[in-house]
Amino acid sequence: MRRLHDAGFAAEIWNWTRHEIDALAATGARFTSITGYVTGNLTEPSGIAALLDSAKRSLEIADRLDCAALNLHGTGLGDGGIPVDPVAKVTAAMWFAARDTLACVAELGREAGRVFVLENLNHAVDHPGTPFNRAADTLALVEAVDSPYLRMNLDLYHAQIGEGNLIELIRRCGPAIGEVQVADVPGRMEPGTGESITRRLRALDDIGYRRVVGLEGWASGDTDTALASFRSAFSFGRAA
Repeated sequence: MRRLHDAGFAAEIWNWTRHEIDALAATGARFTSITGYVTGNLTEPSGIAALLDSAKRSLEIADRLDCAALNLHGTGLGDGGIPVDPVAKVTAAMWFAARDTLACVAELGREAGRVFVLENLNHAVDHPGTPFNRAADTLALVEAVDSPYLRMNLDLYHAQIGEGNLIELIRRCGPAIGEVQVADVPGRMEPGTGESITRRLRALDDIGYRRVVGLEGWASGDTDTALASFRSAFSFGRAA
């Protein structure tokens, strides 16, 4: 964290229960996102209760790290990113339950003055069995809740694998985006290691996006070189 901070980057962490929070805070790093839940899901009564309880605990951690955003998925993820309770088919009842649960999450965010972001994932490579996995799904839920305390985490790596047509997707999601995450396809590494993303980045600039962009992936080699590639790709003549 100190290394990222010294290089001028902010940081995000996954599963805050695995970290010593006071030690993280002492690094001086700026945190833009943490996990917004530890257990539970959006659709089953017991899972909803667990998710809301862990969202409250996550907000306490966000306070300690002065972190503005908390990340959510369609369901809890276990080892290797595989859903704890994989779903073969999402029913209408599950859609309505997810909407109502996310409305409760947004209210928690409003009370705390922090924003929850709902991330899209992909089925084909990384997260089979995740409900509400497409960006189109997360957008529909965010728009249904219609709260400034619930936005999308538009992960372009996942969307490229699962949906494609990313420039139009960026334009469509526009004001609903609270964060963007990127990694090149294939390989999930830094910009320049896979398919070109230059036009997609320009699309973000064109819609006036000025919030967080997170590099969620692996370095192809030297980490400083990977970070420099990331900074260069997203600068557009401005400070990274």
